Amino acid sequence: MVVRAAGGPVAGKVVAVTGGAQGIGREIARVLVDAGARVVIGDKDLEAAQAAADELGGGTVALALDVASTASFRGFLSAAEQSQGPLDVLVNNAGVMWVGPFDEEPDTATDAMLAVNLHGVIRGVRLAAPAMRKRGGGQIVTVASAASRLAPPGEATYAATKHGVLGYLTAVREELRGSGVAITAVMPVVVDTTLAAGTDAGGAALLRPEHVAEAVASAIRRPRFEVTVPGYVGPLARAGLLLPQRLRDAVLRRMVPDQVRAVRGSNTRAGYESRALGGAPGYGGVRDEERHDD
Repeated sequence: MVVRAAGGPVAGKVVAVTGGAQGIGREIARVLVDAGARVVIGDKDLEAAQAAADELGGGTVALALDVASTASFRGFLSAAEQSQGPLDVLVNNAGVMWVGPFDEEPDTATDAMLAVNLHGVIRGVRLAAPAMRKRGGGQIVTVASAASRLAPPGEATYAATKHGVLGYLTAVREELRGSGVAITAVMPVVVDTTLAAGTDAGGAALLRPEHVAEAVASAIRRPRFEVTVPGYVGPLARAGLLLPQRLRDAVLRRMVPDQVRAVRGSNTRAGYESRALGGAPGYGGVRDEERHDD
């Protein structure tokens, strides 16, 4: 059995990417395949995942995955290792988002965001990390959001899930200290995907999926815990905590978009939200149109 510690060249590493059929997840897979990684794409839309794998080449494997199901996630990880070998890196990338006033958010949207964005990450870490620890090396990279530190109006539950993810990863990182298993949270601002339709980018420049993908690849080459995209967002968010509340509020209101105002009277998000959030919980693999807010 080949055991690889976290860090070093991407080439040859076995990497599983959840929500990898389209958008950000697909771009992460592309960057890693181009760097020589052996990639497994997991997505609820297996047909789209297979099409992406065929296009990416490099021996990329597509598997069905619903991150809201423990049985599905466990089966995905087992099948990934059977096809490519022991897992070096898990990229938790699947996620969904509803935008609007907190008191108008449907229960189905709340349940889906908790099931995928928070419970899906917890499930992935809990299932993948023990085997990595036993082998003495590995890495779990989670694509979170700058909403892990900030909370735009109109994204209350989404921000809550991302705050929860960062808190969970912070604790797990300490439990894994000295084990050889690295934990990374990648936190981008707004990403230009179809999910961003009708929303506001705020004070930061709009990112493209490849910016997030390159940040993930960089974090695999040189593991660190927090990676913000762009890099200045993290220090700014931390500096803001030192300001008096009134001044902090004034600064954040200039930087952070008011998504309630942005989507008011708009139906441009209806297609995505109906498809991704319209039914019962169980939306693993919908990161294809994920959007991260600052």
